Amino acid sequence: MRQLPRVYPVVDRAEWIRRLLPLGVRLVQLRVKDRPVEELRAEIREAKALCADAGAQLIVNDHWELVLAEKCDFVHLGQGDLDTTDVSALRKGAIKIGISTHDALELERALSLEPDYIALGPIYPTRLKVMPWAPQGLSRLAEWKRRAGSIPLVAIGGLTVERLPGVFAAGADVAAVVTDIVRSADPETRTREWLAAASAWP
Repeated sequence: MRQLPRVYPVVDRAEWIRRLLPLGVRLVQLRVKDRPVEELRAEIREAKALCADAGAQLIVNDHWELVLAEKCDFVHLGQGDLDTTDVSALRKGAIKIGISTHDALELERALSLEPDYIALGPIYPTRLKVMPWAPQGLSRLAEWKRRAGSIPLVAIGGLTVERLPGVFAAGADVAAVVTDIVRSADPETRTREWLAAASAWP
């Protein structure tokens, strides 16, 4: 299996990455929406430099052209992004690819591209945004893992530290966390709790 850290935060600013890397985070996703291109580029460059200094890997959500130009580790693509992304160019540039999935057809499409990980969500109801999909639940995670085989499976959506054991037991290789860290009253402590909980799972 292609190994990834068991947990990664999803954040919208490089400043978050600066705060979380010293705690032991070694994989992080930068998801920036509705910003001018040059601001996006600046955020990506700062995030990449921070990760490089810490020995961590960076996933950038969307913006595949910038990811390619800046030579980031990963790009995370939604199904809609796949329609306009030059996957072969990313492969030639040695950019690893993660793909969101929500139903069986999307999973088949993702598997056909041989990605470096597949994400399934939302596992639980999420406060982040209104989703057109019902919560997937743990049984869907188990089904996805059977079909994904050796490709790492990332669970996302409504995850908390308390829900982490069930998510891993159902078959997720990695848990992506958004609001449980960035909306916590004490994000640093909550991040430590996430990392400690994940360390119990080899």
